[in-house]
Amino acid sequence: MKPTYTIDDVQWHALIHNVAQNFDDLTIKRGFQYFKQGHVHQLTMPYATHIEAIVEGNENYSVDLNLDSFSNNHCSCPVPANCKHMIAVLLEYANLQGQSVHALVNAHSSTMFKQVVKPSPYPVPNRSAIQTLDRKAEASAKLKGQASLVSTLPISEWHDLFERCIGPLGMKIPNAQYAQSALASILAIQPQLSPVMELLYQFHAHLFVLNKLVTPSQHQVNYSNFFMGFHTQVAADDMQDAMGNILANELSLQTEPEQWGHIADTLTILRKQMLTEPQNLQYFLYVYNQLWLKWIHPNLDDKKMCLEELEYLQSAKDELGASLSRLPWMLTQSWMQFYLSQDEQAWSLLKEADKIFNIHPEHLYPFLSILLKDEAWSRMKSWLVELGPLLSNYRNTNLSHYWTCWETTILHLPESEQSMWSTLISMLPHSRNIYEDKLLSHDKWKQWMDYQLSTGRDPLDFRVTVFQPIEKNAPELLLPFYHQAVERYIIQKNRDSYKQAVKLLKRLSKLYKKTKQEARWELFITALATRNSRLRALQEELRRGKLIS
Repeated sequence: MKPTYTIDDVQWHALIHNVAQNFDDLTIKRGFQYFKQGHVHQLTMPYATHIEAIVEGNENYSVDLNLDSFSNNHCSCPVPANCKHMIAVLLEYANLQGQSVHALVNAHSSTMFKQVVKPSPYPVPNRSAIQTLDRKAEASAKLKGQASLVSTLPISEWHDLFERCIGPLGMKIPNAQYAQSALASILAIQPQLSPVMELLYQFHAHLFVLNKLVTPSQHQVNYSNFFMGFHTQVAADDMQDAMGNILANELSLQTEPEQWGHIADTLTILRKQMLTEPQNLQYFLYVYNQLWLKWIHPNLDDKKMCLEELEYLQSAKDELGASLSRLPWMLTQSWMQFYLSQDEQAWSLLKEADKIFNIHPEHLYPFLSILLKDEAWSRMKSWLVELGPLLSNYRNTNLSHYWTCWETTILHLPESEQSMWSTLISMLPHSRNIYEDKLLSHDKWKQWMDYQLSTGRDPLDFRVTVFQPIEKNAPELLLPFYHQAVERYIIQKNRDSYKQAVKLLKRLSKLYKKTKQEARWELFITALATRNSRLRALQEELRRGKLIS
């Protein structure tokens, strides 16, 4: 969604300043993780400077932000002020506004004044400086000469060239500035290349820099527990996004079939990086998946390459030993089996992996995306049924793509609707909200009401608009729902609960009138008042509500 109100440059810089003044780096980092994981929902802007949203945490928290007065900001979480949930909402707001999320993440460094030393208007050259410039020019010319041969070199030698190219940068802090400087140095020597080769060069330039960011330095003892610094993670996220944009470009290997050798070299490098990457990162797993999804699979004429890749992956366990990252290893095998149409084997591996790691939906959606594109509806139905239990541990807000695929499949394969309902029921209680929405959208009023009665839900928890289609089409179904809730409120025996009971009784009165059962209503309300005649507060509320005289 687009925000109701847009932000101008002055307001944007003011927001960055306010974030720097009111939040520390650790809170910003934690909020960034919540934003990146998609925990912000239902963001709305009632006014130009007022933001409301829900953020998933240990429970759902309501965030209310005033951009003009940060001291008036509020979150329903236990933290008294300036929490990570507020940051997550501000980052979502910046993203929806088309502003730089990372400018807000780096608010502290963005608002610091930098000392600028102006050079002398008449610099005096010296022999040493001239010699240094000459050496740099000579080295640059040599690198460009070597780069002109990249189309004839194996990919591993490209990376050796990139290493020499960034040598002058030295061992700097691996942050966004370092990443951009390294990338600029590599792209500066890029020669004139064919369309496919140009995309491959840019891909590997970014892959090389990403590896510099996420691979720990030699003194890091325990790679499996490696954690990047905050600014390194921001830079790596940017690099991953950039690689996703490169892979989104169509790569037509039919026009340059000779480049398949470079693709094979790419897989060799990327496969090892992906299989030995710390499990808490998974940057290379994402790139590997996108490479197959966007560039390799669309260009395949047969399944030979998929079969070979599966064999490489299966042999990696013995080759890599303790350094093997098991989740990427299991996921990538399931992807290859999917490409080979070996669905039973793919499901078996996914279920085994889920028992150990609890697979995230983002690792499962690529299967559905391919089937959606191929319009393979019968196969799609089978995959949707099998993936349902794997997704049942995640909140409903993460599953919108999954249910969109179900609806699209039903449009093309109507007989699959019963399978959808069975899958939804098997995923309860995690699929509760979606199950309820689907029942309402498919006009299954009785099933919806039976579910509410069985779970003891309170009618006052719902917006009145939820009941409007039921009141119109099957009003009698609401009677037991309201009656049950009225009795629960009366049993609580306090003034507030009596007021809630009266609210529901007024709705009941209208329903009885709508269903032309006024006489039955009179009998009921009289019996209710008589049965509870000793509850004086209830009697007062009934009279105040004009339900009895």
